Amino acid sequence: MLSVFKQFVRLFTACLLVSLFAFPPQNAAAQTHVVNPAELQKQVVSSSQVRQHNQEQVNQFFATPLAQKALRDAHIDVTQVKTAVSTLSDQELAKIAARTEKAQKDFAGGAITDHMLVLIVIAIAIVLIIVLAVKL
Repeated sequence: MLSVFKQFVRLFTACLLVSLFAFPPQNAAAQTHVVNPAELQKQVVSSSQVRQHNQEQVNQFFATPLAQKALRDAHIDVTQVKTAVSTLSDQELAKIAARTEKAQKDFAGGAITDHMLVLIVIAIAIVLIIVLAVKL
């Protein structure tokens, strides 16, 4: 009799385990994601827009007549600088964009002279070229 009871318990346990794994509860199958796909998409778009804005900021800085002249006088290829800008990481690009924006504001406000801005242009261009060389 004890043997029949043990077989019954084993069979019952086996059936229970099979049914639990074969048919999981609905809430376990429909788990929610940690990040909602719509929020993720919105964040990707926002990040892309910030990167594009920063890239435009840096490219506009180097497109100014004074910057163009400074680059030519220093024998720095504008194409190399633009290539370097496009290869920067988001963090590097944000830092360079902030520096170029500050330099432009300081120049417009009279806080720095033409000569200082030329030096800043050359310094940033050299940093960009070095970053490009290291990445290649």
